[in-house]
Amino acid sequence: MQTLGIAITGSGSAVPATFLDNQGLMELVETSDEWITTRTGIRQRRLANVGESLTDLATAAGEAAIAMAGITPQQLDLILLATSTPDDLFGSACQIQAKLGATRAVAFDMTAACSGFVFGLVTAAQFIRTGVYQNVLLIGADILSRWVDWQDRRTCVLFGDAAGAVVLQANDSDRLLGFELRSDGTQNDCLNLPYTPDATELLPGVVVGRGNFQPITMNGKEVYRFAVQQVPEVIDKALFRANLSVEEIDWLLLHQANQRILDAVAQRLNIPEQKVISNLAYYGNTSAASIPLALDEAIRQNKIKPNDIIAASGFGAGLTWGAAIFQWGR
Repeated sequence: MQTLGIAITGSGSAVPATFLDNQGLMELVETSDEWITTRTGIRQRRLANVGESLTDLATAAGEAAIAMAGITPQQLDLILLATSTPDDLFGSACQIQAKLGATRAVAFDMTAACSGFVFGLVTAAQFIRTGVYQNVLLIGADILSRWVDWQDRRTCVLFGDAAGAVVLQANDSDRLLGFELRSDGTQNDCLNLPYTPDATELLPGVVVGRGNFQPITMNGKEVYRFAVQQVPEVIDKALFRANLSVEEIDWLLLHQANQRILDAVAQRLNIPEQKVISNLAYYGNTSAASIPLALDEAIRQNKIKPNDIIAASGFGAGLTWGAAIFQWGR
């Protein structure tokens, strides 16, 4: 079977209309605009209302990416949804497939939290490189507001809701130049959205767990330390696999978690500020959506141009982290 290359030919994004700024948060918890801005760089975040679904956001982002790529939904072979917050615990990708009318596409969810888009990009590329599929829609989407404790000022200031998408297509030259993926389950307790069972006795001696997921908990200092240490290293490894130097990168596109992390990683890699893409001031941490959301904005602003080399890196719960070096367009 002939090995093909991949090209990323379309991007799209969608965010809820409702936004909550730092002044609004001051009415919920003891905090201030200055405290949030200096520690995170976030000024506002978008929140899905009770009637908005992840499926709707993801479908809208997917439609925009498909349109930019110049294909129809019926030409899609695969829809891959990276999310930690599906509408249905069994998965939401098939609902998106139905809403798009992508009748030929197989669809499934994958979960790698804030690393989900980078992990999904590498996963989608393998289906194309082996010649199995030609056109893949990759969506990163999360509605984290469903799982935030709005009385916990350490976490409620951070998260927002969004969806971002890209279309990957078979291509003569391979535009995914290199990647590196990592996991470390020994640090799992640094960032959790845990299931807590409620014991229910069905019959004497037969006890099952019924319950719900608890709100997000995070050890911010440990996550910051982990990201600043591991992300530059994984980008270096991905660049090595791509046979490129840091100086050849046009854009650094990190998971939009915290402006201090973005600044620290860029500094360690000696990447100038003007090459760092950042939009977290307006959206907060949108987990798997953050990289494709920032990518789509930069493309539509004509910031990112065809053939630009982008170093993207996701990091988060698991703990998981990874980097992918790719060129935009064919």
